[in-house]
Amino acid sequence: MNGRFDLGLRVLALLAAEPEAMHTSQAIADELNESAVMVRRVFLQLHEAGFIVQRKGPSGGAKLKVAAKEIGIGDVFAATAGEWLGVEDKALASLMKKTASHAVAAMNETTLAQVVKRMKKG
Repeated sequence: MNGRFDLGLRVLALLAAEPEAMHTSQAIADELNESAVMVRRVFLQLHEAGFIVQRKGPSGGAKLKVAAKEIGIGDVFAATAGEWLGVEDKALASLMKKTASHAVAAMNETTLAQVVKRMKKG
């Protein structure tokens, strides 16, 4: 799950660097040294979460739908990590759901824009 979050964050950071341009999954995969299939899978998750728009065809690709300063990394984590604190015990399930909600809220104190700025510094 951590790998999907990492890839999702790196994909969004590349899109945020040129927010008006459409980026193909292959171009992003090449830039990140990742599989284009994995990038397309992350595109789907990010699209479903409402972070990106996608267009098919020769001039297609993906670009940010939401400004980088409005995307919290907790929401990116929630979109890409799936069920990460799920338990089968019903007595614990609501506690874990609340804990996950608090964790996402804490992570959302950092935005994609802040991540991009930090990545540029090296």
